[in-house]
Amino acid sequence: MGNKQGHKVLVVDDEEAILELLKYNLEKQGFEVKTALDGVKGVEIAKRFKPDLILLDIMMPRQDGVETCRQLREIPDISGTFIIFLTARSEEYSEVAAFDVGADDYITKPIKPRALMSRINAFFRRDTKKKEVTNQISIGDLVIDRTSYTVQMKGNEVSLPKKEFELLYFLAQNPNKVFDRDELLQNIWGSDVYVLARTVDVHIRKVREKIGDDYIKTIKGVGYKFSLN
Repeated sequence: MGNKQGHKVLVVDDEEAILELLKYNLEKQGFEVKTALDGVKGVEIAKRFKPDLILLDIMMPRQDGVETCRQLREIPDISGTFIIFLTARSEEYSEVAAFDVGADDYITKPIKPRALMSRINAFFRRDTKKKEVTNQISIGDLVIDRTSYTVQMKGNEVSLPKKEFELLYFLAQNPNKVFDRDELLQNIWGSDVYVLARTVDVHIRKVREKIGDDYIKTIKGVGYKFSLN
C-alpha cells in the first residue's frame, strides 16, 4: 500500500548502504525521505524537516541512537513523531533503554524492507484512525485534548510525547477501570509491536512526573487505573 498522506520519514544510520536501501523503498511507497549518517546531524535535520516518522540506528559515531532519541523527544514541533529503532543489538537492556527515552518500536537487523514498510504503514493507519476521534476530557485541573494532542494542568500546557499522551488519554477515557500491563500494551502499542511490559511502568512514571500522582493510581499486583477521587 502506498503512502497517500504525504508523510515524511527521516532515516538516521551510519551505514550508507542501509540509508540507500531504506530511502529507495520508502520513496517507492511515496514517502518524502531525508537521511543522516549520525545522530547529531539527525537532530539538526529533524528540527527543519519535521518528519512524521524517524528510523534510528543505535550504534553510531558522534552520538548514539539512545541519546539522539532523547534529544528528539525534547523538540516540541515533533513531539508526536513516531520513532522506530533499527539496530543490530538484540540485548534486552538496549531495548529497555530505547523505550525509556521514548521509542515507539524496536526492530533488529537485518532489515527486511517489505516487512518494515508494512510495519510503517500500520503505524500511520492506526494514527489516522485515532485522529478521527475528536474529544476533550476535562477532569479537575486536567484538560486532555485529543484533537490537538495537548494536555493542560492548572492552565499550563504540559508536554507529553505521543505514547505518554495516548496512555494518559486511554486511562482517562475509562475512569476507575483497572487495566493490567498486557491490556495497556495491546491498546497503546498494538499487537504488531513487541514491547516489554516494563515499558508501561516507565511511561506511567513519566506521566506522573508531569501531572502529579493524583490521577493515575497503581493497583498492586494488578495494574493501573485513572482515579476520579
